[in-house]
Amino acid sequence: MFRRQQRSLQGIVRRYASAATSGGGPQARAAVPNYGLFNQRLAKARGTILENRPLTLAQKILYAHLHDVDSMTAAPVAGESYLKLSPDRVAMQDASAQMAILQFMLSGMKQTAVPTSIHCDHLVEAYEGADLDVARSWQTSREIYEFLQAASQKYGIAFWKPGSGIIHQLVLENYAAPGTLMLGTDSHTPNAGGLGMLAIGVGGADAVDAMAAIPWELKAPRVLGVHLHGSLHAWGSPKDVILSLAGKLSVRGGTGYIIEYFGEGVDSLSCTGMATICNMGAEVGATTSVFPYTPSMARYLKATRRADIAAAATAQQAEYLSADAQVAADPAQFYDEVVDIDLSTLEPGYNGPFTPDLYTSRSKMADKVAAEGWSDHVSAALIGSCTNSSYQDLSRAASLARQASKHGLKVAKDTEFLVSPGSEQIRATMERDGIQEAFEAIGAKVLANACGPCIGQWNRDDHPAVRNRESNSIVSSFNRNFRARNDGNPNTMNFLTSPEMVLSAALSGRLSFNPLVDELTDSKGQPFRLEPPTGKELPSAGYAEGRGEYLPLLDHQPSKQIPISPESMRLQPLEAFAPWDGQEFRNTRVLVTVQGKCTTDHISAAGKWLKYKGHLENLARNTLIGAANAALDGRVNEVRNAVDGLEPAQGTIPDMALAYKKAGVPWVVIADYNYGEGSAREHAAMQPRFLGCNMVIARSFARIHETNLKKQGVLPLVFARPDEDYFIFTKNPHELVIRTQGVVDLGEANPTVSLIVDRVQNGTNIETHTIQCKHTMSADQIGWFKAGSALNLIAAQQKADL
Repeated sequence: MFRRQQRSLQGIVRRYASAATSGGGPQARAAVPNYGLFNQRLAKARGTILENRPLTLAQKILYAHLHDVDSMTAAPVAGESYLKLSPDRVAMQDASAQMAILQFMLSGMKQTAVPTSIHCDHLVEAYEGADLDVARSWQTSREIYEFLQAASQKYGIAFWKPGSGIIHQLVLENYAAPGTLMLGTDSHTPNAGGLGMLAIGVGGADAVDAMAAIPWELKAPRVLGVHLHGSLHAWGSPKDVILSLAGKLSVRGGTGYIIEYFGEGVDSLSCTGMATICNMGAEVGATTSVFPYTPSMARYLKATRRADIAAAATAQQAEYLSADAQVAADPAQFYDEVVDIDLSTLEPGYNGPFTPDLYTSRSKMADKVAAEGWSDHVSAALIGSCTNSSYQDLSRAASLARQASKHGLKVAKDTEFLVSPGSEQIRATMERDGIQEAFEAIGAKVLANACGPCIGQWNRDDHPAVRNRESNSIVSSFNRNFRARNDGNPNTMNFLTSPEMVLSAALSGRLSFNPLVDELTDSKGQPFRLEPPTGKELPSAGYAEGRGEYLPLLDHQPSKQIPISPESMRLQPLEAFAPWDGQEFRNTRVLVTVQGKCTTDHISAAGKWLKYKGHLENLARNTLIGAANAALDGRVNEVRNAVDGLEPAQGTIPDMALAYKKAGVPWVVIADYNYGEGSAREHAAMQPRFLGCNMVIARSFARIHETNLKKQGVLPLVFARPDEDYFIFTKNPHELVIRTQGVVDLGEANPTVSLIVDRVQNGTNIETHTIQCKHTMSADQIGWFKAGSALNLIAAQQKADL
């Protein structure tokens, strides 16, 4: 059966190419950036609105991508002004690309305006191993892959099939270029900052802006400078830099900032190590992260067959691809904040469980395990993901595996050891250089070149802990560890750490094991201690190209028809949302008052729901099923009905939302701090909008989610007094009826919207509260709201241009 599946896979591919095409068609690799244009734009901005002031690297790249500096009369104010930018590239993964393509189909465009790529990495479920899992994904998701492939051919998009690799690793290997600006429909898009690219995670509607040549809006970010001193010790890894920083900043400490790394410690890091650090900047809420151009970036570009980009970037190192000399001389004056990290004293760390900012240093982990009562046994150890699947990561971990084999050891009893290569290039090189053999010798299972367990695509149902919802500990080199994210079990505790620490945990089987001081026992009963890991930054023999079937499809066919079956349960053409009626909101009910952490995983779960990413109506059945209700003692996915006579009286959040929609009752979500942190999935905004939500009122928002709500025509508001007004909605919110004052006057100069909140019992109004809220809408974003969505506005503009 497997051979038949492989033959059918190969039959889908029409044509491959290895070089970038001309004329705006799909590209196999990025072309040399137009540094002359970037410098010209930057010089114009410096000489006018910026008044020749010194700039950080992040500011240089942003200002070099301003859409129309001539229309600007003043320098942007960080945290207040909106920048209109012209991105150079768009990258999408298969889960988010479905909705982005469905939206782009409504835009009226015939081809993407900037180079774009689609990467099929999210829908491959980890189960039996690499090739079998990829073949199975073609069985279960063929409809999606054929839809995305056809759309790629029609609109001139590079299509990377399942098994080719994880989006962020493939972007780093093929498309990232220093000093350029990219939008990616995944929150970990900033991974490319390790190659000096300003890469920003967005929702699909933002990607549609860039693909449709519409200027992309971003609130001018502040810049957080991270000063790196010294160099890492033998057991230290780049992962420890970001784990430590996440512990300092928390999951919302980077919101509104670009994180820019600088200092002498930067030159000691590899390009892929810097990518690891930038990747996990998403876990502190940062807009993106970036490193200045370094010799290690040049080495990586040359190793990945982009020597022409390396030569051009090296010539730009001082002028464009690093902060101005004045910034380096006095960082405290030019960065909005500065954090110092001494690499030489940085300990390996473990972050978790259930949140990526709960940091514990390796030396304190044993005491923490005992004090917290965490399960010390490691049931699974996982290496890979977009965060840590580079050649350097894998070669260092393999050096520990070879030590174990020399002593006759395999992974600990009842510990599963899984490895996810980041790309076909990495897998092929890992196989050629004996790294895969070293892992398999100690009991590893090598999974597909895909996201797999990192995003919940992990068939672990036969494990007793998952089946019985028992507490168990896993360690991974992943980037995110929200409750139930990886295997669906809310009691699986995922501790994030470096690949080296994952490997040591796999061998010992213990969370408390510290390889720096603790001993293992060899096959003869003798104790021994692991030597520090060793590895290579880049493969000595260069990267292997891997199997040709995993090269990108570059086959522009403008007349191509995009298949969507009317009977499909996984794809559904979009219908435009209704425009705003020009009136204040009235008779609006509170669906739920969310308590505590509410990520996009809580609002729009992944895992088994990924198959519905292209079918909004079906996916809406998971809306907010992970949210805790502050009005019902924190019970999850349970709310009371706010409308007399409407059934059911109490039920799940999506059931109640659907009942309100059918009854024509508008509703709101009341949310806690940092609402919508996590993945960039725009479905978390589209689903509530589809079900009738007109506002989300929060104590604060995560950046991407707030923008996604605006794109879909939902009004996001923040309490003016978050520590007082939020609690009005925690007591019987089903009794509250909301009307607004100020929506009809929305404007950049009118940031206030008032909520008139009546508490109604048995038809009688017993009290009224007036609550002040603030919006952060720019003039263009107000246009989206009035039109019903950003896409509605784009489509109207396209029609007007015909």
